[in-house]
Amino acid sequence: MIHSMEIKMYYEDTDAGGVIYYANHVKYMERGRTEYLNALGISLPRLMEQGALFTVTDLELHYRSYAQYGDVLVVETWLREVAAAFLIIEHRMKEKISGRLVAEGSTKLVCVSAQGKAKRIPRDMHKTLQAELAAGTPGK
Repeated sequence: MIHSMEIKMYYEDTDAGGVIYYANHVKYMERGRTEYLNALGISLPRLMEQGALFTVTDLELHYRSYAQYGDVLVVETWLREVAAAFLIIEHRMKEKISGRLVAEGSTKLVCVSAQGKAKRIPRDMHKTLQAELAAGTPGK
């Protein structure tokens, strides 16, 4: 499944040149990732209560075009890989009206304990993610 969400660009999102400040793309990836997991029925607060936290260990982001004040970005998110203790999620951001590709990238999240030690992804979440991968790899 590709999860899509829209984010409207406000003045506060822009830099001195009137385009979206580059670091904001990382925030949009975070929002997309959280909503994607929610759509799969995975509750990050519930996992936190169980002592399973996720930390981003790798981030890749490629800027392809610009977005500016007033634009609406469509953030697409999907799962690329899942292993015992990590998952990799892909992201693509497009300008809604033109469909122009603005940015794309991926994040690798490692499951860790409250003490920061790597641990296995909880069984129910892992099963959900494996089923998602088995359904086919979207986005390509």
